[in-house]
Amino acid sequence: MTKKILILPGDGIGPEIVSEAVAVLEEIKDKLGLAFELDEALLGGSAIDATGVPLPDETLEKAKSSDAILLGAVGGPKWDELDTAIRPEKGLLGIRSQLDLFGNLRPAILYPQLADASSLKPEIVAGLDILIVRELTGGIYFGQPRGVRTLENGEREGYNTYVYSESEIRRIAKVAFESAQKRGKKVCSVDKANVLEVTVLWREILDEVAKDYPDVELSHMYVDNAAMQLVRAPKQFDVMVTGNMFGDILSDAAAMLTGSIGMLPSASLNESGQGMYEPCHGSAPDIAGQGIANPLATILSAAMMLRYSLAEVEAADLIEKAVSNVLDQGLRTADIYSDGMQKVSTREMGEAVVAALRAL
Repeated sequence: MTKKILILPGDGIGPEIVSEAVAVLEEIKDKLGLAFELDEALLGGSAIDATGVPLPDETLEKAKSSDAILLGAVGGPKWDELDTAIRPEKGLLGIRSQLDLFGNLRPAILYPQLADASSLKPEIVAGLDILIVRELTGGIYFGQPRGVRTLENGEREGYNTYVYSESEIRRIAKVAFESAQKRGKKVCSVDKANVLEVTVLWREILDEVAKDYPDVELSHMYVDNAAMQLVRAPKQFDVMVTGNMFGDILSDAAAMLTGSIGMLPSASLNESGQGMYEPCHGSAPDIAGQGIANPLATILSAAMMLRYSLAEVEAADLIEKAVSNVLDQGLRTADIYSDGMQKVSTREMGEAVVAALRAL
């Protein structure tokens, strides 16, 4: 049966990097005779410019009927002055919420060819392979009430609500433990249970769920210590599981351990296996249109999409191998460039991956 993939180029460098990932998808489709079709829609700032809203109804309907979604990035200073309710990021949050994409998987893997590109010493990060499992549709980003109000004395006050239900915690815990069973069989749950009652409950539920996975070792760590440990001894971690806000911060910190956030893909899944796949970096409007953005995180996101939502494991493996082969060739975009390497453009990097894939 033909699978449906929705392409959301988005804003900033989004169209540039997505274009290269689409070329890789077309190559692997032809190479292996895969049955999928691509469609495209607007999200974020580009959608605002065309329709006045960040998540048009047409985009949402296409997303709901797709098997998987490949996203570039959304946002940029062009739309910063808009009301919060209609800014580009609301489109991204909206599609996550509407599709209930609660489980965010962010691998932080250091390719051995990029050990010198990391901000940490090679001996600290060599062999790094962490999976951060972030709860994506709850927590302080979605909790109610929220807003900005004026107090009786005329002073303005901003407020947000950090809330998690037991069922939300249980389902993300299950994702973490099942992921760990396929890896190093260790889960570190990150919270702030010494201060926040919501994470006291989080810790209690993780302990309960752990009883169903006796082959997996569970540990707990406060988020401030976890941040320190990521830069002190990151290889101690296998799977890290945490809430929306903590996961947002820690996954970006982990990204830099790998040499560049331009190398890190991500998957956001719902309970049926439908997912949205996107690079961990943002829209990078400062370099948009210059042809220097790194498309590898988006290409690797496409590989994750084939693996997790489309069950095309061979295709995913081949794409990841092609990326590794291109790095072996010494090709580097500006963000991972070092002396002795060959600096290439966004398009040239994408074309090199396609060529390496064709050669496999």
